[in-house]
Amino acid sequence: MHLVFPAVLAALLFCVGLYGVLARRNAVLMLMSVELMLNAVNLNLVAFDVWLRDTLHAGQALTLFTITVAAAEIGLGLAIVLLIFRNRGTADIDRVGRLADGDEKAGVDETEAETTVG
Repeated sequence: MHLVFPAVLAALLFCVGLYGVLARRNAVLMLMSVELMLNAVNLNLVAFDVWLRDTLHAGQALTLFTITVAAAEIGLGLAIVLLIFRNRGTADIDRVGRLADGDEKAGVDETEAETTVG
């Protein structure tokens, strides 16, 4: 098997995921982009494991570990995004600001809030 084909595919997947993280402002789309990047890493791990003909299959074992961590990450990430959406009404990263409870002006420093009130 040629190593070039999976390596190019993994590079393309990683670039698409990186673009999604940098360009998107929606938290769910950012989580999906992180998953694309992790899948590109998994593809590289399996491809290099097959190419090196490792008897321990360390690349495939590390891929299973990475998939487990990614599943936990997406579960916690979606729970946090749903909680933010329920409290703030948006999943837009730029509009969320801080996560302080009862803060009407998210993203405004407390000293600025005091000067505007008083």
